[in-house]
Amino acid sequence: MTRLPRRTLLLATLAMPAVAQAQSRRPLRIVVPFPPGGAVDSLARVLADRLPAVLDQQQVVVDNRSGGGGLIGADAVAKAPADGTTIGIIGAATLCAAPFLQTSMPFDVARDLRAVTQITDSAVLLAVNAQVAQQRGWTGMAALLDWARANPGAFRVAHSGVATVSHLVMSAVVAQARVDMTLVPYRGGAQQATDLLAGTVEGSADLPSSLMPHAAAGRLRLLGTSSGARLALLPDVPAFAETPALAGFDVRSWNAMMVPAATPEAEVARLHAAFRQVGTSASFAEALRPLGYDAVTSASPAAAAQLIRDETPRWERLVRTSGATAG
Repeated sequence: MTRLPRRTLLLATLAMPAVAQAQSRRPLRIVVPFPPGGAVDSLARVLADRLPAVLDQQQVVVDNRSGGGGLIGADAVAKAPADGTTIGIIGAATLCAAPFLQTSMPFDVARDLRAVTQITDSAVLLAVNAQVAQQRGWTGMAALLDWARANPGAFRVAHSGVATVSHLVMSAVVAQARVDMTLVPYRGGAQQATDLLAGTVEGSADLPSSLMPHAAAGRLRLLGTSSGARLALLPDVPAFAETPALAGFDVRSWNAMMVPAATPEAEVARLHAAFRQVGTSASFAEALRPLGYDAVTSASPAAAAQLIRDETPRWERLVRTSGATAG
């Protein structure tokens, strides 16, 4: 019989508990509150590819639970077993705006969910047809707002539907800048971009992933981003807040990793460490660029929870300004 070196035997013995623990763990389920194929779903799959390497080879699966504007998936997380095997990618609008949009919530954000970390940061972009912008002198947000004041209601801007992030953002722009724009609801970003290119509408407010390819091709001009500062993935696109009429404007569309509220502290810490390791890597940031996300992780679960508390009043004001209700 071949005799193995003592060092090899020792290393194998030490590794056995970790291997056994990984094999005994149930798969980590990442709940996506939207259908397959979208940016959030793609984000989940990027995470699922990278997490096993930092979770002792624990299997990671993606579970799409779409419907209710994200509420069905978030509710599935809130009501899942609190054993560290279910985590959801939940957006700012669901966590901070939905309680003020819905007549009845299926869960309580503060009571039923616990934050692990922020995972992405993004914002709503305002795009215009590049050819039309050149003809009308829309060199930036200030020029567009001046034109809109001189032509009340003539600037038609597409958004993703009543009570969506893009609708709330454009309602706030109209209110703060004191301009008259016609807000046109759509069901999806692809049709918004198509109609913008065709001249059916003059502008489109949407998340970056739907607009960036057309802007890169020179067909659309990105006039601004709703975040208070420029996005890292689009450093040449000014923030709305750089325009005097929109000073202080800051609405970001971020995602956070959330678990059931009763998840044990040790599991929350374990998951935070894993997402922090993946989320701060250069390869992860590069993978998120086509999705229109900046990669951002929280220093601690407590910091992620504080983000939600800090952002909620801002989103409540957006809802009040828009007058929107989702049901």
